[in-house]
Amino acid sequence: MGVAGTQALCPSPPAMWELRSASFWRAIFAEFFATLFYVFFGLGSSLRWAPGPLHVLQVAMAFGLALATLVQSVGHISGAHVNPAVTFAFLVGSQMSLLRAFCYMAAQLLGAVAGAAVLYSVTPPAVRGNLALNTLHPAVSVGQATTVEIFLTLQFVLCIFATYDERRNGQLGSVALAVGFSLALGHLFGMYYTGAGMNPARSFAPAILTGNFTNHWVYWVGPIIGGGLGSLLYDFLLFPRLKSISERLSVLKGAKPDDSNGQPEVTGEAVELNTQAL
Repeated sequence: MGVAGTQALCPSPPAMWELRSASFWRAIFAEFFATLFYVFFGLGSSLRWAPGPLHVLQVAMAFGLALATLVQSVGHISGAHVNPAVTFAFLVGSQMSLLRAFCYMAAQLLGAVAGAAVLYSVTPPAVRGNLALNTLHPAVSVGQATTVEIFLTLQFVLCIFATYDERRNGQLGSVALAVGFSLALGHLFGMYYTGAGMNPARSFAPAILTGNFTNHWVYWVGPIIGGGLGSLLYDFLLFPRLKSISERLSVLKGAKPDDSNGQPEVTGEAVELNTQAL
């Protein structure tokens, strides 16, 4: 039996084309790189260098501007998710493959830990103890905190889905700033309740370095539920995507997009998902 016959009997898994794609690995690195910088600048702005209360506006604007900068910088490469909850939302909406989503989340977690580690290494020991930003207010229960994290991430994902949506006839203003302001809004409200996690990777990194995992599950469960709800609300109710079940399964499996010219992907050029067209 020839090589062609062997390949016919043992076809490659649908998602294997992504592993052979240069643009796929550029996107993975972009998520690692972007999350590293997001955590470095965001958590760095929240360190208490002097006695007194933390300036909420400073932290909110730092996280928002950091994300806006990263959306502008790598949004056309990976979509600038920079957040496992956002990636999960795109997965729920069948807008990316399971393989890509898993790799994105792994890159985000590793990037967050790397960013927190760099911040930890350049910060004086007396200030490092403030690295763990996410703490529940003493009067807030874990149930209330989880609900707050759900709502914070829900509004954030809705903004991302609306601004990234390639079906819009025209974009209103800057996508990067819209996403950044949505994140800042979440911080302005949520800082008092939970420290405004909204991002499991951002919460996971300082927990690893400080060894403080108190109520850590809140910062996973809340954002993941909020992200999933945001995806379902936008993609299935507010502005439904008319895809059949087979089409959605095809995307999740990582089936290669149809090429009308029959030409293989040019690995020297980036190929992005439709939802990543900023």
